[in-house]
Amino acid sequence: MIAFSGDQVSDPSFWLSREWLETNGLGGYAMSTIAGLNSRRYHGLLVAALGSPVNRYVLLSKLEETLLIDGQPFELSTNHYSGATHPQGYRYLTEFRLDPGPVWTFNVDGRLIEKRLFMPDEENAVVTQYRTIDGSGYRTRRSSGACQLILRPLIAFRDYHSLTRENHDLDPEWRIEPHGTSLQPYASLPRLHFCFQRMGVTNVGQWYRQFDYHHERERGLEHQEDLFCPFELQTDLSSDQAAQLAVGLHPDAPFEIKRKSIADHYIVRRGTGHTVIAGYPWFGDWGRDTFIALPGLALVTGRHEIARSILTEYGKLFNQGLLPNRFIEGADQPEYNTVDATLWYFEALRAYLEYSDDRSVFGDGLLERLVESIDWHTKGTLHGIGMDEDGLLSAGAPGLQLTWMDAKVGDWVVTPRMGKPVEIQALWHNALLCLGEWTGDAKYAQIAQRAKVSFDALFWNGRYFDDVAGDRSLRPNQIFALSLAHSIARSDRALPVLETVEQELLTPFGLRTLSPNDPDYRPHCEGDRLSRDGAYHQGTVWTWLAGHFWTAAIRHQGDEAKERASAWLQGLESHLNEACVGHVSEIFDAEPPHMPRGCPAQAWSIAEILRLKALLTLDKADGAH
Repeated sequence: MIAFSGDQVSDPSFWLSREWLETNGLGGYAMSTIAGLNSRRYHGLLVAALGSPVNRYVLLSKLEETLLIDGQPFELSTNHYSGATHPQGYRYLTEFRLDPGPVWTFNVDGRLIEKRLFMPDEENAVVTQYRTIDGSGYRTRRSSGACQLILRPLIAFRDYHSLTRENHDLDPEWRIEPHGTSLQPYASLPRLHFCFQRMGVTNVGQWYRQFDYHHERERGLEHQEDLFCPFELQTDLSSDQAAQLAVGLHPDAPFEIKRKSIADHYIVRRGTGHTVIAGYPWFGDWGRDTFIALPGLALVTGRHEIARSILTEYGKLFNQGLLPNRFIEGADQPEYNTVDATLWYFEALRAYLEYSDDRSVFGDGLLERLVESIDWHTKGTLHGIGMDEDGLLSAGAPGLQLTWMDAKVGDWVVTPRMGKPVEIQALWHNALLCLGEWTGDAKYAQIAQRAKVSFDALFWNGRYFDDVAGDRSLRPNQIFALSLAHSIARSDRALPVLETVEQELLTPFGLRTLSPNDPDYRPHCEGDRLSRDGAYHQGTVWTWLAGHFWTAAIRHQGDEAKERASAWLQGLESHLNEACVGHVSEIFDAEPPHMPRGCPAQAWSIAEILRLKALLTLDKADGAH
């Protein structure tokens, strides 16, 4: 259990750099800093996925919480406005922990108040509970003196990428319901229900102006917002009766707490099936990220039915042999601008079959669609993707970013990687051999062998593999030539590659995306969007890459590499107490102290850690687990 107490939780520099996350299995979530100060536009107590898992809206931004003890007010909330932090409720915070969701303990005038928050599974709802406890954490039977809890909900009702300003379009009216109250500030958005018992309610109808979100300011974005308070709730906390408030889209939302594992936060519903949220708070579901994360989130954790659901649903979405890159908020059709998502699907399916031996997954025409997909790749498909005469796969056109190194600002593609990227050849070779095994058709192995011979002649430069044919930039993408189940690299190339990557790219948090010796190397990923995207894949460290590095190292270096991988994992565990606590960030600065950056809770980061842990536990290095 992760817990912080004492001077930690009373230090603004500490709690401002740590966030908590609770999710609902639909793509919706609740998230803030551990002191409850919202520092991002994406923070909120109810960020609902209205078109699961996308179309997310910040409905309830936060609750302003005040205790009245014998008539004296103590404000538990913490906000940052333009030029001021008010109130400063963090001064009463004595402990924050995850158990299983976020739990806060406040010491107010000698009285201990515990607050819990959770999201019911597959409901766009959030529940907060308050109670008075004794020093052992047990609910008190009786407290001396009157203690009243006052809650003021602050609503935003806006797309989670945008911000709200005071406006006259908002309907301030709310109504009494059998379960509590409800309101619908804008006709285009659903009604929000506040469910409670034994609470009084009083009209407020007031705007709170100029909340300041420092993370948005750091990112060079608009960073101030106004929030509306429709009413105030009052309840007694003097007795042993806990106070509970449920806020959601349905008046009968369940209140049951479900203990979630780390993987549960990222596996969400899409239609009747499942998908993977690439990261919280701002990413949706991406094909590439889903297939890379699937072994760690769904296979090593024993969720084979969910893995099958993901593979089956995506397997219906082929378009000229390609699978989607991502699903866009508010769009009817996904984007197909990717060369690697489809190839990662083959690898995810291979891993699923190894874990489950469930060949019935090929039913409903999936195997035929896979054959058709490889045919499209062979003869040529969208975005210049097609097999060359040497058996290797070429891709790209000006203005497109088709690999996972996909940063683009305006018309500037930072790492275009047009032609023959190294990891695409590794994935292509792997997919060919997988399909050959599944169909029994020898022609795929013949193409794969031609690609393997061409690969060594075209990519090997004497010390490592070129990143793109003709581009000697030292990047981590070559590691997939060694880590996939069907390796395209000659075995005698493995040790030089591993040594080079370890010396120049490996850090305590993952692999650098570019050698520090390269003139384009960027040691820090910070600043406005142009600066951040310009550094995103130009040295910035990505954790997920380390899973494949250690898979390759264990395969070729044996027990000694296993010991180093175990030590690396132990070192990384300290990060679970940083950034979004209990999760792993998307990226880190390339240089010490390797500050966490980007999305604070990233699916493939945690998935590759889970997969690597399983690999070490299995005491074997077959590259499949």
